Amino acid sequence: MVKPRVYVTRIIPQAGLEMVREFCEAEVWEGEMPPPRQVLMEKVKGVDGLLSLLTDPIDAEVMDAAGPQLKVISNYAVGYDNIDVAAATARGIIVTNTPGVLTDTTADFAFTLLMAAARRVVEGMDYVRAGKWLTWGPTLLLGRDVHHATLGLIGMGRIGSGMARRAQGFEMRVLYYDPYCPPEKGEALGAQSVELNTLLAESDFVSVHVPLTPETHHMLGVEQFKMMKSSAILINTARGPIVDPDALYAALKNGEIAYAALDVTEPEPLPADHKLLTLPNLIVCPHIASASIATRTKMATMAAENLIAGLKGEMPPNPVNPEVLKGE
Repeated sequence: MVKPRVYVTRIIPQAGLEMVREFCEAEVWEGEMPPPRQVLMEKVKGVDGLLSLLTDPIDAEVMDAAGPQLKVISNYAVGYDNIDVAAATARGIIVTNTPGVLTDTTADFAFTLLMAAARRVVEGMDYVRAGKWLTWGPTLLLGRDVHHATLGLIGMGRIGSGMARRAQGFEMRVLYYDPYCPPEKGEALGAQSVELNTLLAESDFVSVHVPLTPETHHMLGVEQFKMMKSSAILINTARGPIVDPDALYAALKNGEIAYAALDVTEPEPLPADHKLLTLPNLIVCPHIASASIATRTKMATMAAENLIAGLKGEMPPNPVNPEVLKGE
């Protein structure tokens, strides 16, 4: 039996990679960086399946370069804004993702960033490493209390809900803005639904948990930062372009908000000489919110299961555009 041909755009955890290699004739890009555009265009020619990462733009041109036999694009990520889903659907290509698995891991990390920013943990470490720690001081690196503070969640999906649950342990007041979330869901988590402007004005911490869409692109910009408390702290573990980086820089520089902690940026990765990195009141991590061993391994097996099901012509466990296989 001839195995289907697939291209994998990066080395993924071994458990998933073994599944792919057992069922498929797989070529894997082994570089640390994503495959260059011209390499991707060449390598996809004639493949039946593609296992991509969020760093790989998969548009109509890539799909056409692969050819009409391309059946499935399995994205190793929850988000899939790197894929032109409409173009895939028009070509009868099933697109899949890996939802759910990273919910708690990402919520853990978002709350980690919240705590680290509130209590200035990174600044403290830098202070020690710079040899400035000479004695205990009553006003040294004073931060913000988390307990009893107000947490504003922009987006009340899986991860936003996870943040609301974690906030209960700190007896926080939780506000959320999400037009798609039924009020009873928020109420069950002890959270209050409010308009975005109210959330921004009343929250001590604002945490972003919405997908990147044309509507959410730069949804936090100059005007939104002006609405926030000067003591407020922003956390973003969703997608970088939801926050306007120029507006964020100005808000942090001018004291419109107190602090920000980002796991995602625009651009991504953030260059070492970017102006944001000159600010002391900012934490930036390299998109590692889902980076636990268990979660990344489960993502790999899910991506492999999605890929294999799509190659078999079966409905994958996690389809983004199921209408392709439903004949709609």
